[in-house]
Amino acid sequence: MNKNSTKLSNQLLYITAIAFLILFLMLGLILPKMIIPIAEDSLYSYLNNSLKYIDNDNFESIDTEVAYIYINSNIISSSNNTLTIIKNYNDNDIVRLCTSNKGKFKYKNNIYYYYLIRNTNMKMIAITNDNYINNIKTRLLSVIFTTTFITFTIIAFIFMIWSLFVVKKIQRLKYKIDNIDNNDYDHSMKFRIDDEIRGLYLAIEDMRKTFINQEEYRNTMYQNISHDFKTPLSVIKSYIEAVEDKVEDSNKALNIIKEQTDKLEYKVKSLLYLNKLDYLKDNKIDYKNIIDISSIINSSILKLKFVRKDIKYNVNISKSTKIYGTYDNWEAIVDNLLNNFMRYAKSEIKINIKAGKIYFYNDGENIDKDFIESMFIPFRKGTYGEFGLGLSIVKKSLNMMGYDISVRNEKVGVTFIIFKNNKKKT
Repeated sequence: MNKNSTKLSNQLLYITAIAFLILFLMLGLILPKMIIPIAEDSLYSYLNNSLKYIDNDNFESIDTEVAYIYINSNIISSSNNTLTIIKNYNDNDIVRLCTSNKGKFKYKNNIYYYYLIRNTNMKMIAITNDNYINNIKTRLLSVIFTTTFITFTIIAFIFMIWSLFVVKKIQRLKYKIDNIDNNDYDHSMKFRIDDEIRGLYLAIEDMRKTFINQEEYRNTMYQNISHDFKTPLSVIKSYIEAVEDKVEDSNKALNIIKEQTDKLEYKVKSLLYLNKLDYLKDNKIDYKNIIDISSIINSSILKLKFVRKDIKYNVNISKSTKIYGTYDNWEAIVDNLLNNFMRYAKSEIKINIKAGKIYFYNDGENIDKDFIESMFIPFRKGTYGEFGLGLSIVKKSLNMMGYDISVRNEKVGVTFIIFKNNKKKT
């Protein structure tokens, strides 16, 4: 494990701590600036109200947190608590600093708040220091910080409990992936909530089952390939031994050996071509070129018509239909389809191209419905117990070019239909 790696649970703990720190820093910096204007408005209101209830003749005897200064005909008098509120003050300095109806000023390094009422020949000023503001700020911050701390702690605790469950599920998914090819491992997981983690679990489980199916398919395919290659090789070997033991005519043996060699060569070429298609699938090839499908069909018929001279070919191609792709792919498709048809057709093969579709028909026996779904899988055993790659090459080549193929049983015979697949290729 990398020395810089950190468990997810520890990362969540770090994130929670950082969020805690950011929250309290923001509260400490922003909240006071928001509180002070509110507290000042409250203080000005209090100072204003206090002036309304002061007796101008007896205010000097007041002993509260608010000091009062009275100016009448340039004669200044103050309440006896003014020296307590404003240290070492000068009456004229204070009067000079109180220029508006309300406000604050700094005097000898201290902050003071005041409210002023004017009459015709008189002014009354209520003054207090910043103790009220500081007390309000301290109490509010204390309440807010305490409430926030408790709330955030509860939320963080709930979040950590939830995250531990999430981390535990992720760990289970990791163990599941680590043991994806271990059939003895218990891959089941129980979910009370249908969330994204359950979706991920289902996706991993589908992938695991796909791996198992692919492995089974691969093993089956290897067995089928071995069987398909072993049969002609066994025939060739047996006839060679028969000729050596002089129990078989050499000319007859050579014909059979040639026939089996041709079959073996065809199977090897088909297997190589199928692997080639898997390689080409990952390369960007332009399949938008228009192909002369008629020349490909005629060429394929010319190559194969002497294999079974009893088959009649009937070809009808609409000139308005455009077929797109590559020459090599379509040649492989037509060759493999006609090779397949020649094994099953009784006397006739029809090829009809119209409305953007290609119809291949042979008058052989109907195909079992259960077999139709799997007949394009490589080395799937056919109707007569044969294995092959031809139809899988057809299917894969068509899909690469944006086409698809379907099979339809007729009253007499079978029709293969090639059509443009409108689904977006992936």
